[in-house]
Amino acid sequence: MTTTAATATPRGPGEPEAQGSFATTHWSVVVAAGRSDTPRAQAALAKLCEAYWYPLYAFVRRSGYASPDAKDLTQEFFARMLEGHWLAQADQHRGRFRCFLLAAMKHVLANEWHKAHAQKRGGQWSFVSLDDDAAEHRYADDPITEATPERLFERRWALALLEGVLARLEAEYQREGKGVLFAALSGSLTAHRTALPYAELASRLGMGEGPVRVAVHRLRQRYRQLLREAVAQTVAFPEEIDAEMQHLFQVLLEA
Repeated sequence: MTTTAATATPRGPGEPEAQGSFATTHWSVVVAAGRSDTPRAQAALAKLCEAYWYPLYAFVRRSGYASPDAKDLTQEFFARMLEGHWLAQADQHRGRFRCFLLAAMKHVLANEWHKAHAQKRGGQWSFVSLDDDAAEHRYADDPITEATPERLFERRWALALLEGVLARLEAEYQREGKGVLFAALSGSLTAHRTALPYAELASRLGMGEGPVRVAVHRLRQRYRQLLREAVAQTVAFPEEIDAEMQHLFQVLLEA
């Protein structure tokens, strides 16, 4: 049964989408949390914060803020989101979910709320541990050196989305008792089909080369399906999925 944003059960970025439902997306989580302060909506929103905090942290760092200030601003941003300060006015028809987050963060920077609040950032919320060293290591390791803050945000957003999809795919294989198969074949998700050492993989797994080819095909097929579902969660309408996927892949190719 198709749900609506008002009645949908919010789900996290790694949870499956109900068959036939498009409305249960990141956007519907935001809208539901803005309309009602239910524990379920807040928990789902907190999961989104945990999944996507780093792209915003990287944006703040690239905008010229030092690591401690970037950490405070990112914590404050999500605290205010979780408290619902902006959510009641959120309009999913105005753009992508990532664009909503970025515009909201720009609003934070423009108003410099970190200067106006002496108390510890984050209030009662503890959605994710923003370890300065870990965050800075990730930021330092980012290969983009000349990118604008906006472009860096988009790259880190795309990578966070892909990492979430890969983690969900691995979890599926682990549940099915196929963890070894996933570990052996996961490299095929980025390698060109003609470059895959099927004979070597078959020998390592104790399988025939034909079954290995079938396993690789199924792995890639499931990965594409999960990726499409993940992107679908971040746009308002199904017809926007292809354009958003194309945009994110282009961002990664430009790196």
